Amino acid sequence: MTTTPDPWPDLAGRLTADGHVLPVRIYFEDTDFSGVVYHANFLRFIERGRSDMLRLMGVSHDALDNGAHGGAQGERLAFAVRHIHVDFLKPARIDDLVEIETRLGEIAGARLTLDQSVRRGAEILVTARVTIAMINQAGRPRRLPAIVREKLAALKPR
Repeated sequence: MTTTPDPWPDLAGRLTADGHVLPVRIYFEDTDFSGVVYHANFLRFIERGRSDMLRLMGVSHDALDNGAHGGAQGERLAFAVRHIHVDFLKPARIDDLVEIETRLGEIAGARLTLDQSVRRGAEILVTARVTIAMINQAGRPRRLPAIVREKLAALKPR
């Protein structure tokens, strides 16, 4: 008997005991005229890491938007970036394979703090501390729904 592998294995990375790891290949479109990754593209990479971690944990942006994650009376919710502190330490270049690591820092009220890094092997290229807040459609903060807190509680905070 043969088994069919899951389609697109690891497309969204993988969950770890304390977070998530997402592999990313660096393409020409990610680089600037000097051949290194343009700094703003690192923000795109860490956004993918955060989104894929939440999705793999069962917290989808679509479910938040349609009120399925237990907001007050099915209120439509979304995560918004509140603050980012980024340190650019070393460059990445075309064809590099990097990993985006996302770890839970803190859960408080309406916000999450996540520690993220971009690594090439053992080398740390970029570090970021990102605070995201739960908001409603009017842009007002909302406490994280209980189901979201429960799913995140499975991670070991740093």
